[in-house]
Amino acid sequence: MAQSADDTWAESILKQMTLDEKLDLVRGSNPFTVKPRLTPDVAKGAGYVKGVPRLGVPYLAESDASVGVANTMGALRPGDVATALPSTVLLASTWDPGLVERGSAMIGSEARDKGFNVLLAGGVNLAREPRNGRNFEYFGEDPLLAGTLAGHAIRGIQSNHVLSTIKHFVLNTQETGRTILTANMDEGALRESDLLAFEIGIEIGQPGSVMCAYNRINGAFGCENAFLLNDVLRRDWGYKGFVMSDWGAVHGPSIRQGLDQESGTNPTDAGYFSAQLRAALAAGTVSGADVDRSVLRILRSIHAVGLAGHPPARQPIDYDANGRIAQEVAERGIVLLKNEHDLLPIAATVRTILVVGGHADVGILVGGGGSSQVNPVGGAALKVPAVFGKKLYSNSSPVAALRAALPQATVSFDDGTDPRRAAEAARKADLVVVIGEQFTTETMDVKNLNLPDNQDALIAAVAGANPATVVVLVTGGPVLMPWLDKAGAVLEAWYPGQRGGDAIAQILTGAVNPSGHLAMTFPASERQLPNPTIPGYAMAGETVQRDLYGLPKDMKPFAVTYPEGANAGYRWYDKTGAKPLFPFGHGLSYTRFAYKDLRVTGGARPGMSFAIANVGRRTGADVAQAYARVNGVRRLVGWSRVELKPGERRRVVVDVDPRLMASFDVAAHDWHVAGGTYDIEIGENVERPVLKAKMRLDDQRIKP
Repeated sequence: MAQSADDTWAESILKQMTLDEKLDLVRGSNPFTVKPRLTPDVAKGAGYVKGVPRLGVPYLAESDASVGVANTMGALRPGDVATALPSTVLLASTWDPGLVERGSAMIGSEARDKGFNVLLAGGVNLAREPRNGRNFEYFGEDPLLAGTLAGHAIRGIQSNHVLSTIKHFVLNTQETGRTILTANMDEGALRESDLLAFEIGIEIGQPGSVMCAYNRINGAFGCENAFLLNDVLRRDWGYKGFVMSDWGAVHGPSIRQGLDQESGTNPTDAGYFSAQLRAALAAGTVSGADVDRSVLRILRSIHAVGLAGHPPARQPIDYDANGRIAQEVAERGIVLLKNEHDLLPIAATVRTILVVGGHADVGILVGGGGSSQVNPVGGAALKVPAVFGKKLYSNSSPVAALRAALPQATVSFDDGTDPRRAAEAARKADLVVVIGEQFTTETMDVKNLNLPDNQDALIAAVAGANPATVVVLVTGGPVLMPWLDKAGAVLEAWYPGQRGGDAIAQILTGAVNPSGHLAMTFPASERQLPNPTIPGYAMAGETVQRDLYGLPKDMKPFAVTYPEGANAGYRWYDKTGAKPLFPFGHGLSYTRFAYKDLRVTGGARPGMSFAIANVGRRTGADVAQAYARVNGVRRLVGWSRVELKPGERRRVVVDVDPRLMASFDVAAHDWHVAGGTYDIEIGENVERPVLKAKMRLDDQRIKP
């Protein structure tokens, strides 16, 4: 096989490098502690890796990212702002790979224009634990959906010659005890779920780097797990990029175990990939060839993404255009969960509207907390202290947006601090909109799925006083809804980003037809979960001393096991027969869709096609979902997001990756599609099949 241009360039550079230059490339630093100080042209964010200017190897200026160029170091960069996309779980709820790629390309463009050439993006950890404080950064609970959309996000970022990671490899499913726990799962189940999401994401996105996780996996830390990094990632998947650590996730000079670069070190520390790596070289426990292999991988990614030939340059950013993209994403990912008696969109006859809670008079909660946090363009309407970072509210006010959209109506606001007062005001209004919010953050899982701060009681009081109540949820993931029967309509707005208030108003008024579909199951009770309580949470406690990042100190290592195995999320509910509050894939519209004429092809290359028509009165988009029963449990095997005008009909085709209908045979080290007949279902969510068919598959083996 002919050598690629990326390999040729990397090898030519490697031959000319000194040992010191090589060791500089395998170690990243905190840019604010580098001595001598970095020149002003170097963008300072999460990390900095010294390049080799004499050989044309650029430095790496790294920024945290998931939904924008993160600027949590704002205290050191006053006035630094960036476009805040909605949360990643909202992106996932669009089920729209093209839109995800376009939104991510916008982030990549901003990163270049700010001077960064690496974004720590691409979170594809499956949402196994709905109380995980970081679910808002991930693409949901299904490996096909998460892997596909993460791949397109990475592709969008890297189209700007900005390197993206895919993270956190792997089973980083909770924040409680993330640096000390071991996540234990059989290889077969892991291959069919979390690893498959990464595999698909890497195939589509070709990320320059994989970021290994804090936690242990089956006893070995993610950043020194030779089975995952060398056997699975490199040998089985043929990944040619490099592995960087999460910040502080290194526990030794583990270059032979598959780690290529230690991230975020302090120059005053000895560092595992500094003094200890030099000592290991001198002792012979690490060879020069080991270092060369890692350097070669880093160089190859630098060339493959185009960092050397297209250096970032600071230049003006069209924040208004980027804000429009952020609003479009929000409008497509907000999910209409309930709409009793067609309460929405707001009717022209409505004259008085009361908006309650959520600081909706000034803005809307932009996103979750932690390293991915973005200080939005226009600054924050409010900053409220939080565990890690701050609760930030954008200047996009739902109240102001509703007033602008509905000049014939009087829109008033109640802050919701007194449920009795809010209920009394609700009785006098034609329509009530209550904002229910839940702030989640990196380093801390939520105790339970109830809305905090007595908001459930507030919503129950208001909805009890006026059945024409719309609840808008601004959350990082699923929540329980003890007031659901009283509410006339419910919107899940997730964290809607920079222009979230405007996007919510567009949905409420009908200027935009809702088309989001859930990327996560909403449980009816925490008792339905595979782990009804968060492993380790009781040990962590709520009052123990915590470090700078909010992590409990002095916790003892513990194990997390997964009763669901490969059957994460909706698959668990299907297997156990538990009925969730809202199923995976659920999402309502202001129009109606009809499906018919399902045709399937089997053999070795499965696929299907069917017709979908808009039989309502409004233009709208639907997400037609295809499921197959494998080992008795439904699995998503494909989907198509289709936008149709009233009366319009279209035939859609879904090709099926055979791995989605296979089991991983650990002994044979391959995917096994068992020959036989499989049930195929097409519907608007996992629990509402509209079309059914049988598919006959050939028995086949597929090498990983």
